[in-house]
Amino acid sequence: MNKSESKYYNTSLLMNQALVELLNKKDYQFLTIKEICKKAGVNRSTFYLHYDNIDDLLYETIENLNKNFAACFGEENADFANKIVGKQKQDLILITPKYLLPYLNHVKQNKAVYQVSFKHPTLMQANEKYSFLQNKILYPIFDCFNIDKNEQKYISAYYINGVYAIVDEWIKGDCKDDENMICNLIIKCVRPYGDENEHKREN
Repeated sequence: MNKSESKYYNTSLLMNQALVELLNKKDYQFLTIKEICKKAGVNRSTFYLHYDNIDDLLYETIENLNKNFAACFGEENADFANKIVGKQKQDLILITPKYLLPYLNHVKQNKAVYQVSFKHPTLMQANEKYSFLQNKILYPIFDCFNIDKNEQKYISAYYINGVYAIVDEWIKGDCKDDENMICNLIIKCVRPYGDENEHKREN
C-alpha cells in the first residue's frame, strides 16, 4: 500500500467509525454529512472525494465488516459455502468452538458495529446475511445429513435465532463476559446432548 492508498484507507476508516458511532446515538435518516465529517475530523471536500452521499459510506462500512468477518475464519474456511459437498460430516457441525470462537472474537473486536447491526438490522442488511447463511450454508448442510426439506426452514430458524438471541444479549452487556463462556453456552443451548448421543451411537 503506497502513501496515497494508505491515506485514503485511513480516511475511510475514520468515516466508517464516525458513521457507526453516530448510528449508535441516532437514526440513519437524521444523519448529516456535516456531523459525520465533524466526528471523523475531516472536511466536506474530503468526504466528497470518497463518496457521493451517506448511502455510499454506509455501503462501504457494511462491505468492510463483511470482508473482516470472512477474514477472521482464515484461509482454511474461506469460501466455505462452495466447499460443503467435499467436507466430512464432522466438519459440517458449525456449533463448535472452531467456528463460534472466531465469530465471537470478531463481534467483540467490532462491538460498536455489531451494536448498530443488532439495533438496525434492516439498515445493516442483516436479512441478506441470514438469507445467505440459510440458503447457501445451512440448507446444503442439512441435505448432507438427509434432513427432511420440510423441516429445514424450522431448524435453520432455531439455529439462527437462538444464536442471535444469545449474542444480542452479550452485546447488550457490552461483551463483558468471556467469549469462551458464550461459546460454551451456545453449544449447551443448541446441542445440549450432542456429544453424549454421538458417543452412544458409536458404542
